[in-house]
Formats: sequence, structure tokens, C-alpha cells
Amino acid sequence: MELLKERIKKDGKVRSGNVLKVDSFLNHQMDIKLFEQIGKEFKRRFADCPINKILTIESSGIGIASIAAQSFDVPVVFAKKNTTKNIDGALYSAQIESFTHGKVYNVIVAREFLNPCDNVLIIDDFLANGKALMGLSKIVEKSGAKLCGAGIVIEKGFQEGGKLLRASGMRIESLAIIKSMTPDGEIIFED
Repeated sequence: MELLKERIKKDGKVRSGNVLKVDSFLNHQMDIKLFEQIGKEFKRRFADCPINKILTIESSGIGIASIAAQSFDVPVVFAKKNTTKNIDGALYSAQIESFTHGKVYNVIVAREFLNPCDNVLIIDDFLANGKALMGLSKIVEKSGAKLCGAGIVIEKGFQEGGKLLRASGMRIESLAIIKSMTPDGEIIFED
């Protein structure tokens, strides 16, 4: 998606430790017009799937998934990183290691929101080591729902997550795959 790649090159900031900051338009301040285009592109790429639910993880995935859900005309379910007083009843859970935060979360989804009749698309902002996607796919599996695939806004192709998940049979559609990032801020995309 050229519009996204241009925006990453213009506003993305490379930080040490293979961190790409895109918080000015993607995961802190959100460019809703860009999100609308992202949602339309995910809808185009997954047009062959009967998706009736979108699953994401808090917090950065929620905005993107919500806008994308408008293109699919389906609800969004998000995995919570913490149990709260207003969550009761049966839950699906999975442990997820966050690359960005360097910690492990036990994420949860209430069972009432995912069931065997669902065809699920996972949407997230980044794919690096693939831990979030693995955890979310385990939740889908536990629910008995069908995982149609994952829509990723930015994939770090130089990290192992995408390769491992594709090798396991997961369909992943990434809108921008970064081949490499240099310490001086150059971002090179895969073709």
C-alpha cells in the first residue's frame, strides 16, 4: 500500500533496538483518513472470506480494527491485557509476550463474544516476533471459530514472526513489509 509506505517514510522514526515509532499517525495520534484506506485495503484483500468478527488486542490495534470493521460491517472484539471488575463469566485466555513493552500479558476475551459460528480476521498494527498473533490465534482456536487470517499494517520482515506464522499455515496480509531499517533512519521496504 503505497500511501502507507510514503507516510512511514515521511513520519516514521527509527529508534535503537529495531523500534519504529509511528505514533504521530498510527498508534498514539491516529490519522482516521489513513485508517479508512487501510480498512478498505483489508476488505479488498480478504474479500474471499465470510468474515463476521474482527479480533484485535488492546490498545494500539483497537483504532485500526474499529475503522476497518466499518468496511466489513462487522463487530470488533478486543483481547484485554488485564482482568477488570466488569468482566465476569467464562473467558478464553492466552499468554502474549510484548516486543514493545518487554513483558508478558495474560490476555482475555469473554467467551460470549467468540463462538464456533464465527469467521475471524485478526487485525493489528505491527508484526515483529509474532507473539501477539500467536496468542490471538490460540484464543480463536479455543473458541472453535475459524481463523480467516491476519491483517497487519506494518510487518518487520527482518524479524521472524511473519515467516514462522506463514510457515504454520496462517494467512497474513501485511500492508507494508519493512526489509530493513538503518540507524540513520532509512527504511527499506520489501517489494
